[in-house]
Amino acid sequence: MTIYLLVAFLLSLVCGVVFTPLILDFCKRKRLYDIPNERKVHKNATPRMGGFSFFPSMLIAFTAILMFVPITDKYNLSVNIWSAVFFIGLLVIYLTGIVDDLVGLKAPTKFIVQIATACLLPFCGLYINNLYGLFGIHEIPYYIGIPLTIFIMVLIDNAINLIDGIDGLAASISLLALTGFLVYFRHYQVFVNTYSILTAGMMGALVAFLYFNLFGKIEKNTKIFMGDSGSLSLGFTLGFLFIKCASDNTAIWQTRQEALLVPLTLLFVSMADVVRVTIYRFIHHKPLFLADKNHIHHKLMRAGLTQHQTLACILCLSVFFVILNYLLYTVLSSTWILVIDILCYNLFNTGINTQIQNHA
Repeated sequence: MTIYLLVAFLLSLVCGVVFTPLILDFCKRKRLYDIPNERKVHKNATPRMGGFSFFPSMLIAFTAILMFVPITDKYNLSVNIWSAVFFIGLLVIYLTGIVDDLVGLKAPTKFIVQIATACLLPFCGLYINNLYGLFGIHEIPYYIGIPLTIFIMVLIDNAINLIDGIDGLAASISLLALTGFLVYFRHYQVFVNTYSILTAGMMGALVAFLYFNLFGKIEKNTKIFMGDSGSLSLGFTLGFLFIKCASDNTAIWQTRQEALLVPLTLLFVSMADVVRVTIYRFIHHKPLFLADKNHIHHKLMRAGLTQHQTLACILCLSVFFVILNYLLYTVLSSTWILVIDILCYNLFNTGINTQIQNHA
């Protein structure tokens, strides 16, 4: 199976490398640029539809594997109702992002679409039905699990969308999380077919994008931003994998005590950031959909870091929580691990605030 994952990754990577220059030329002809303003950190007008290649690249890679891999019991790449719902929801989110990149959409409109696509999962029977001992809670009824599933899907989609504020950040955070999901699924030898191929395909598209995003040059027309077509698609994909991982389905794999902790760990930094910003806006009576410069990457740059230093810092923070939780899992419950994570994040945020004051 590893060879098929590698082929999916490389095929999607090649598609991304081929598609992105075409997208750059299209943006140049149509003058589709992300224009600098007081909230944004870039200084030059930059093409903004890099994420346009994500869904097609992943789909081409998956379709190629589906067509040419022998269908056996071991490598069954069937498309069931959950994978069909994933494709439908992702397509709707992807098209919404494209419309936003082309003509602009108001935040409440995108929020409604996020809720609608999130509802597709529990409608087809996929929702969180077990908290695995978090806060002393195990199995939960559907009338709690369904709203929780929708909330988490929308939270993750917004988290990836809002953290996409500097070069490479949303893509790198997503790439780290996708790698974690792929390793976890492979460890239990489940979802080693459909979802592993899709994950590997998305990873290939991200690597291609990161090359143009981090190393491209404005003057050579090789630099591009992700745009909402990319960040919303990534958020939906990661949200789906979160729910798929956390859902307790003994027909697929055994009940795992770490099932909720793993996706929480992989996406903790981005989720914690959007929760912190939302609480801040609520306390200070600011509109929840108002864009500001209070996200973690904005604060790190105000503390004196460059874009690339900020990217490295946030990635190191994400890896830190992965390692920390892995070590703590053998000695502490998921509740205490989550409490420690929150304390560490708040301590980190306090340190940033102190550095900002000293830097001012």
